[in-house]
Amino acid sequence: MTVRRNVTPWAPAVLVLTALLTTSCAEEKDNDSRTAAIASSATPHGYVEGAQEDAEQRSRLLLNDPDSGNSRVLDLTTGKVHKTAQVEGAVRLGTDGRFGYLHATGGTHVLDSGAWMVDHGDHVHYYSAAIRDVGDLSVGPQAQVRSDVVVTAVTDEDGQTVLYDRSKLEKGKIASSWTLAGTYAGAVLPYEGHLLALADEGGTTKLVVLDRKGQRVASPDVECEEPRGDAVTRRGVVLGCADGALLVREEDGAFTAEEIPYGEDVSAKERAPSFRQRPGSDTLTAPAGDDAVWVLDVTERTWTRVSTGPVVAANTAGEGSPLLVLETDGSLHGYDIATGKQITRTKPLLTRAERADTDGSTPVIEVDRSRAYVNDPEGKKVFEIDYNDDLRIARSFDLDIEPVLMAETGR
Repeated sequence: MTVRRNVTPWAPAVLVLTALLTTSCAEEKDNDSRTAAIASSATPHGYVEGAQEDAEQRSRLLLNDPDSGNSRVLDLTTGKVHKTAQVEGAVRLGTDGRFGYLHATGGTHVLDSGAWMVDHGDHVHYYSAAIRDVGDLSVGPQAQVRSDVVVTAVTDEDGQTVLYDRSKLEKGKIASSWTLAGTYAGAVLPYEGHLLALADEGGTTKLVVLDRKGQRVASPDVECEEPRGDAVTRRGVVLGCADGALLVREEDGAFTAEEIPYGEDVSAKERAPSFRQRPGSDTLTAPAGDDAVWVLDVTERTWTRVSTGPVVAANTAGEGSPLLVLETDGSLHGYDIATGKQITRTKPLLTRAERADTDGSTPVIEVDRSRAYVNDPEGKKVFEIDYNDDLRIARSFDLDIEPVLMAETGR
C-alpha cells in the first residue's frame, strides 16, 4: 500500500535568479503586438548573455579516455569534435545537463559543454555557447554533484556538502558559497528553492528539507534506509531506498514524501543501485541484479522487473518507448516494458562488452527526445540509434580516443 506523509507548509523563501535567467516567460499576445514588442526590446524573450538561442535541441557528447587522459566534446549537430583539457585517471563522468564533472583521484574537473536547455514547463529554450574548461573541485572520485539553475551542491565521500554559485560557473569561475553544517548520506539535491538531504536520525536515515543556508525547515516522518541513487522527474525527486523509492514533491510551499515499495522481497544484490532516464522523464531504469532491469514508472507508482540477458547498460525514453538494454553479446536489445518480451535488437555494436559495474567505466546508453547513443571504447566509436525505428543505426562517429566515459548535455 502506498503511504503519503505530508509536511506542514512554511512560507517559502523568495529566490532571486541570476542575471542569466531573469527574462520572464509571459503569455504571448497576438502576432502584431508580439512583433512590436520584440522590435522594441533590448533583451528579447529567452535572452541569455553570451549564448545563442537555438530553435531545436543541440546536444553534445562529453567523452574521456581515463588511461590517456584525453577528453573530447562531440557536437551532435555539426559532427565536429572539440579537444578539451586532459583528465587522467577519471573513474566517473556526471553531468547536470550543461556541465560535465570528471571525477578522478586528484579532484573533479568541471567542463562547460556549452549546450543546455531551460525548461519553463509549458515550453523550453535551447542554448549553445563556447566549450571551455572551468577548473577543478577539490573533492575525491566518489563525490556527487547535483544542480539547479541557482546552486550546485557537491557532496564528498564523507557526506560533507559545499554549495557553489551556479552563475559563477556559467561565467567560467569556481566560487564556493558556503559549506553545510553536518554530514548527509548520499547526494544533497537542490530542489524547488531548497535542499533535499538524508540525515542519520538515531540510527535511521530520514529525509530532511533544508533552506539554501543549510537550516532545516522540515523533517518529513519518512525513512530511507541504505539510500542509493536519485533522479529528478517532472513529478518530483526520486530517492532510491532499500525497500523501493521515495517520491518527494513540493506544492504551495509544502513538501510531501510518498513511498513506492518494490512490492516484493528484493535481495540486496537485486536492488536498484542507481537510475538512468531521459532527462525529465517519469520512467526510470536500473539494473536488477545481473540479468534483469528495473523500470520504475513514477506516474503509476509501479516497479516492473524485466528479465533480460546479462546487462551492461539500460535506459529508456519512456512514454511508450522500448526498454533499451545493452547486453554482453555487444548488441542493443529492445524490450516491450508491459510484456517483458524482446521486440528487436541490433547487430553487435561493441568490440568487447562486460557486465555492468558500479564504478561508472562500462559503456552507457544516453537517451534524448529522438535518439540514443552507445559508446564503444575499444572500437573508438559512438553509435547513434533511432529507437523509434526498430533500433536503426542512424549514424556512427569515429573518434581518435577510446571513449570509455560518456555523457550527453544540451537536453
